Amino acid sequence: MDAQSRGQADGTDPADQWVLNPETGDYELRLNDSAERPGAPRPRSAPRPASAAPPRVPAQRGRPSAPAPAPAGDDTAGAGRRKRKQKRSGRRKALMWTGGALGLVLVGGSAFAYYWYDRLYGNIDTVDIGDVGSDKVLADGPVNILIIGNDVRTGEGNEAYGNRTNVTGHADTTLLFHVAEDRSNATVVSIPRDLMTTIPDCTSRQSDGSSKDIPGSTVPTRFNESYGVNGRDPGCTMLTVEGITDLEVDHFMMFDFNAVKTLSTAVGGVKVCLEKPIKDLDGGSGLDLPSGESTVEGEDALSFLRNRHGLKNESDLDRIEMQQKFVASMIRQLKEDTLDSPSKMLDVADAATKSLTVDKGIGSPGKLLTLARELGKINLKNITMMTVPVKDNPAEPTPVTVVLDPEKAPKVFSMLQNDVSFTEVEKKAKKAKDKQAELLEGPRAEESAIRVDVFNGGGPQGAAQDTLVWLQTGEGVARSTNKGNAPAEVKKTRLEYGPDQADQARALADLMGLPASALKPGTEDAGEATPMTLTLGPDFTKAGVPVAPPNKVDGVNQSRADEKMCKA
Repeated sequence: MDAQSRGQADGTDPADQWVLNPETGDYELRLNDSAERPGAPRPRSAPRPASAAPPRVPAQRGRPSAPAPAPAGDDTAGAGRRKRKQKRSGRRKALMWTGGALGLVLVGGSAFAYYWYDRLYGNIDTVDIGDVGSDKVLADGPVNILIIGNDVRTGEGNEAYGNRTNVTGHADTTLLFHVAEDRSNATVVSIPRDLMTTIPDCTSRQSDGSSKDIPGSTVPTRFNESYGVNGRDPGCTMLTVEGITDLEVDHFMMFDFNAVKTLSTAVGGVKVCLEKPIKDLDGGSGLDLPSGESTVEGEDALSFLRNRHGLKNESDLDRIEMQQKFVASMIRQLKEDTLDSPSKMLDVADAATKSLTVDKGIGSPGKLLTLARELGKINLKNITMMTVPVKDNPAEPTPVTVVLDPEKAPKVFSMLQNDVSFTEVEKKAKKAKDKQAELLEGPRAEESAIRVDVFNGGGPQGAAQDTLVWLQTGEGVARSTNKGNAPAEVKKTRLEYGPDQADQARALADLMGLPASALKPGTEDAGEATPMTLTLGPDFTKAGVPVAPPNKVDGVNQSRADEKMCKA
């Protein structure tokens, strides 16, 4: 990359004529007179001066030329997709490398930068998932990214894990990555492949550009069939997860067996720890690890993730727990060793873009690197890893599948929906202490003693009647009455009660998941026999769902990304 050996008669380095266009995020050849105006690229269509020597840049790596921009008002190029807003600030960050990798690119010269950008761009496989997902990368609000592990067996050495006639594969290891709005914390939730759930209708984009409508399941079926079966694409898996969690999933990343091998090797191996040795005699992988700490990569890393032998119950749930620890260990390796090394970062970026398939919303090196940089800012102790709460499927005499835990799972989803951290993390915007918190402290009445009139003051249609049925049939609150629409709408759900009804109010608040701020002590002298007044507001979603999200869920196994497998 010696400039003298490449220079022209006027001393201009041809490679320096390639500049990053901040409007498009692409490298473009600028005119000679633009040299005095850095950042003012010449349109691609403008002819090159006859005296200018062709720039010495590496050839395209098989990536087809980018299509010309569609005329204004022409929606044919992106039919079925949301129009993506051009974000100038995001484009300027197209080559912002975490850990100083951009410095290496700039030192190497513009031609080297163009080579790497073009190489990474050519590596990326994208899938058009239509209107599923969103346009944001990490700009505003909380972000949910679905990481899909595809169990397709194609690739050298993967035949040991069994042959599959379905060359597309299914959704195997699946992680929902929730990034908090203030970027102070994140939660990684594993979804078991054997979870019985309904799969919604979805539309899959075909290779010829057409769309295929795929009917959903009429009865609960395994979650792993949300991808690959009947032509379902990752967009169908995203919709399935949205149906399970009631969260909007913004993007997906999909990896296969080969990705585990290449990524674990690119980071220099991943540290794992075993309570007792593992020697796979039946699985055909040849995995042979001693007790204690080991570093695995390549074939051994894949075998470790696929292994069940030597675990508690040798179940898929036990394997998920080990996979979470592996992911946490890889994240630590990236933060502690890789992000500060430009050369290692380039290797990881190359391996990652070769290994992953993503949606078009993040299908460029700039967007993926921006995503990686922002996620890299989250402290490891504020990244929580867990499995969605499940229990054995009661419909099976000998359960081999699982269903959602009806009590714990909704609480976990409620915390995610309301962006509540599972870790003790200091929020950027500290909330004032609720002065009414003491209202929830004290004795509770029995459910049978609760008297309450239910009004709908801005909740969903039929909310009062649904709540009445739920209270009477499911919670034992027989002395409840539906009073229809409230005299006036309220901004938030509230419970008004008399001085002698505090114990009833606390009991009903527990059942409804009401925050302390919803309790309104009355001034009139209402006796115990006078019904309280519950007015449902816009914050009420449906009966049985807490109005206020919990700040923790008891009985759910969770770990932090900073916790090492080997404690000592």
